[in-house]
Order: sequence, then structure tokens, then C-alpha cells
Amino acid sequence: MIVSQLIAPNSIAIIGASENESKPGGKVVRNLLNGDFKGTIFAVNHKPIAINGVQWVKDVKELGNVDLAIIAIPSNQCIQTVDDLIKKGTKAFIIYSAGFSEAGHIGIELEKELVAKINKANGTLIGPNCAGIINETYKGVFTTPIPSYDKLGCEMISSSGATAVFIMESALLTGLKFSNIYSIGNAAQTGVEELLEFMDLTFDSEKSPKVKLLYLEQIKNPHKFLKHATSLIQKGCKIAAIKSGYSEAGGRAASSHTGALASSDTVIRALFKKCGIVYCSSRDELIAVAGVFQSKELKGKNIAIITHAGGSAVMLTDALTSNGLSVPAFETSETDILLDKLNSGSSVANPIDFLATGTAFQLGEIIDFCDTFDKVDGMVVVFGSPGLFNVKDVYDVLESKMITCQKPIFPVLPSLINAENEIKQFLSNGRVNFPDEVNLGKALAHVFTSKKLLFENVKLPDMDIVAIRAIINSSSDGFLNADVCRELMEAAGIDLAKQLVITTISELITIEKELSFPIVMKVVGPVHKTEVGGVILNVLDVTQANVAFKELMQIPEAKGILVQEMIAGEELYCGAVKQGDFGHLVICGLGGIFLELLQDTVAALAPLSSAEVKSMIETLKSYPIIKGYRNKKALNEAKYIDIVTRIGALVNIAPEINELDLNPIKADGNQMIAVDVRVKIKK
Repeated sequence: MIVSQLIAPNSIAIIGASENESKPGGKVVRNLLNGDFKGTIFAVNHKPIAINGVQWVKDVKELGNVDLAIIAIPSNQCIQTVDDLIKKGTKAFIIYSAGFSEAGHIGIELEKELVAKINKANGTLIGPNCAGIINETYKGVFTTPIPSYDKLGCEMISSSGATAVFIMESALLTGLKFSNIYSIGNAAQTGVEELLEFMDLTFDSEKSPKVKLLYLEQIKNPHKFLKHATSLIQKGCKIAAIKSGYSEAGGRAASSHTGALASSDTVIRALFKKCGIVYCSSRDELIAVAGVFQSKELKGKNIAIITHAGGSAVMLTDALTSNGLSVPAFETSETDILLDKLNSGSSVANPIDFLATGTAFQLGEIIDFCDTFDKVDGMVVVFGSPGLFNVKDVYDVLESKMITCQKPIFPVLPSLINAENEIKQFLSNGRVNFPDEVNLGKALAHVFTSKKLLFENVKLPDMDIVAIRAIINSSSDGFLNADVCRELMEAAGIDLAKQLVITTISELITIEKELSFPIVMKVVGPVHKTEVGGVILNVLDVTQANVAFKELMQIPEAKGILVQEMIAGEELYCGAVKQGDFGHLVICGLGGIFLELLQDTVAALAPLSSAEVKSMIETLKSYPIIKGYRNKKALNEAKYIDIVTRIGALVNIAPEINELDLNPIKADGNQMIAVDVRVKIKK
């Protein structure tokens, strides 16, 4: 719960205040004063403090009722201080102090005690180990810069105070504006989920910031995060995020293919995609995406590049086209009129290069042409200065056209030294600059291709839920045997190859009655059958089956033999793996031995809608195989979508499923049949 005193306090006490602005307790006092906080500021310190506009208080116990306490004292003094403040009626706390959960066992216990006290008082804690909050009412941080408050500027939540500073420093140079900034530190009580919830519940379509930037080191409650991020995006917000800390020191010993393929980064990407959040890998990328968010919306994928710098055009073209956007070629017959207006030697094939001798007037002509040309959905203008002439008139034309044109124009103004003053003037008009064309190209593509497939819209397919729950309830932890796997798949509505499990050689006589040759024989017991030579294909008769049985049963840990009819077709894959509080990650792609070799897979969090699965499948590099490649007929894509959707529903109905593999799924134009199923239960 975010109390009102945190957002709009009438009084603020700085515990550990100082006259020394090189200390957190001194700098925050100066920031509050410079930020024109209208309420009362109390500076609490045993030593006298004489600062105009601030009331010195020797001890916390001498304070009256205070809305917000900003604490900058050693961690071992915080518990008693918070206790004293709660008795005074304080509800909101920002704790800069380090030495809590990030510092080991003692700090963890201190943090737990701190949170328990504040929770009991129905208060709100930001931190500890944080840099504070910047909003319209107050600038409660000990850092700089302090951006001018813009109610429609970017709203930012950061796990790291220093990273928030780094982002702002770079972003302000591009012309980005900021509104509310939250440095949450250890997020002991209030994390990104609670702040997104607050933003969601208090959202005003006319007054609330619509661009949200996140730098996260942990997501404690994925379902709450998903709920409120999705809700905000539904309301018209745009969210971009960095999630750091995804690498693992060593590979995890996985007992299934899916377990080996899943990683924390994969899960985070799946969560962000589920919400409609644009995933960013760096501060520069986050800033570029924010700039795209605050520009006119790009409604198609065709980009015109307008420049006098050939190298930049080449790099930008590469960045756009390799990430899903298009730089379409213009035919001579379509652009003759435009070419006649430019200097000799100019090119209008796209990129449009109007040379270093090009004029501001010519830039305007090019932009007007592109704004009415049906092959163009948006424009990128790359224009710097070699230092030979003033580019102000060029930037003035660019500014004017950005206002009047229907299509978005994205300016790349890289001459941060040669055209420093002109760029500052351009930005002062409320514009954003993208100083690096490659970052812009990636950001444009990521924003445009970001799908907003929302989890509320998922409708589960018809399945025998009673049978599924009965199977799961009666099963013990570990891998299910082949017969139980078959029952589970039948209840889920997934087709399996005809099969028998035999444990003695005398049972081979039943094969001819139940199955048709040729058959495949697989050892039951070892998890990875192919790695131990546990699969024998194309067994043509009972005599060969007898030989194969004896060979397979000699494999260590062999418990029996799974016998199936041979099924021809391409090999696909679908699986799922439990990922803690995130739920299940469903993975699909090319199957068989190519699964881990090529790793052409895509993942999403369960449950899944058919539209979401279709989007997943279309991103596979092997998608042409599904659609029909060269002389090969298309596979039954609708059936594959159905299988993946059903696996997402199955693990939603049966969360006790820890790992599940269908590998391979034999596919042709008519059928999709799973020939190897593995399910592991963990209750």
C-alpha cells in the first residue's frame, strides 16, 4: 500500500540531516529547498543545523507529527528511530541507509524487523539502500541531476539509485523529460509491483504520465507485476524495461530438454512480452525506446532514411532491416519529380542522400514528398555538421515538419560538438534527439514489433479437467510412466502414437496384434534415450524385435521397452518447465536431435491464447518448414498451435507438473502426433 503521505507530504523530517552537502543528509536538504517544497522541513541531528527554510530538531523524540521521514543514519540505529517515528504518527519512510539485506545475515534480520514494524503501522517504506523519490511535490533524493518536473514526462522505477542517475544524465541530453522517479533499492516492502499497482489504481488518462521506464534487479511477485503492467498498457501507457542479473554462474543440471533450454532471461523476456513491455538490454537502448515512445506513433514498417551522411544511412539500414522493419527501394519513375529538386549527384533510391551541399529548403521538399508517398510510414532524418556552416536553418525546417507532417519523423543529430548550440535550441522546443542511428534503428523495431497479447484474453481449450486432476492427484513426485503419460495426454486432447510397454520378451507376441510394422523400440528408464543408444528405429518384424529387446534391456537402468508404430514426418517440439513464482514457461520449436543442437525455439508464459501461440511460431527461424519450404508441403500449423495451446492450459490446470516434453512431435499436412512424452511431477 502506498500511503498519501509518501506522495504528497506536508512535512518532511530528515534524520541524519547535515549542513555538509557532500553527505546524503545534507544534499537532500538542499534538493528539497531548491525543489521548492512547500511544506515544513525538519533537520534532525544532535549537532545544531542553521539552514534557512529548515527547522533544526535535536532528537526524533522532540518531533511532532511528521508525514514523511527520510533516514540517513547507520543501519543499526534505524529500527529504534523508525519505532520512535511511528509513535509520532509517521506513515511514510524513505531509508537511504545501507547495511541491510545486501550486507549479509545480520542485515537481513534488521530489514525483516524494519518491514514488520512499518507494516504493523500500515505505513510505506521506500528502500532501504536507495536514493529516494523525485516527484512534483518534493525532490527527496541525495543525488543529481534533478530534472525539471514534466507531468507527461517519463516515469521511472529503478532498483539502483546510481543507475537512475546514469539514465537521467544521458536521457536529459537527448531532450527526454521526466515526471516521477522512484529509486527503490532493496525494495524490502515496496517494490516495482506495488508502484505499478499504485500507478494503475490512480491512473488518470489526461494527467498521468504514459511512459514508464524500469530498471529492475528483481521481480518478487510476477503475477502482480503482470496484472498491473498489462492494465496500464491497456489504458494507453507504454513501458520499457531492463532486467539485470539474468546470467548464471554455471549451467544447471537439467533432467529434460526444456529445463536445459529455459533460463531466467528467457523467463523475463516471456513475462515482458506477455505484458507488452519492450525489453531493453542497456541504458542507451532504454533511452532510445523512451524517445520513440514520446514521438508520433509509427503505424507501418516502411522507413525512409533522409541523410547527407552515407555511412550513417548504411548502419541505420542494417539496424532497421535486421530487426524486422523495412527500408523499401523507390523506383525511378516514382521519384523523378523529387530528384529534379535536388543537387546533381543526389540519390533518391532510399536511403535518400541529398549530399553535404543539400539545403534546408531541399530537406523540406524531401520530407513533404515522403509524407504523401504511400511507400513510407515514417522518416529518419540524419543530419550533422562537419563544422563548415551553421545548421540552424536545417533544424528549424526539421522542427517545423515534425509538427505539420502526419507521419513520424525521427531526428538523428549526431554532431554533439560541432552543432551543440543548434541541438540545444532544437531540444528546447520539446523535441527528442537520437544521437546514435543504430540505437534508434533497434529501438524503432523493438517498439513496432512489440506484441500486446494480454493474459486476460486467454480462453482455455476444452479438456477433461476432472481426469487431469485425478491423474495428478494420484501420482507421486518424479517421472510418470508411459501409460500414465498417455492417459494425461488423452485427457488434454493431444494425439499420441500407438504404443505398448513390455517388460518381458514373451510379451513381444502381443505386438502383431496391437501394432503394425515397422515399429520403433525405446528403452524405458534412462531420461535421455538417444544418449544411451536407447532407440532402435524401423524394426520390421517379430524376429528383429526380439533382437532389439535383448539389446535395449542391457542398457543400465532399463525397466522395460516402449514399442510404437513408426510415424513419418517433420520433427517438432513442445515442452513446459516450472519457473518458480513465474509459473510455467512453454517452449516450442524444431524438435528431435535438432532441439538442443540448433535451439530454434521460442518461449512464453502459460496460459497461452491461440493468437499468442501463432505469434510465437511465426518468429521461429524454421517457420518456413511449417509453412511449406520449396517442394515440401506445409505442415498442419493449426494443429501445432492447438497442441502448444493445450500444453499451456495443461500446466495451468496441473501446476504440479515440473517439466514436460513432447519430443518429437511427428508432423505432416494432416496430423501432429507426439511420439515421445515425458512428464515430471513435483508437488
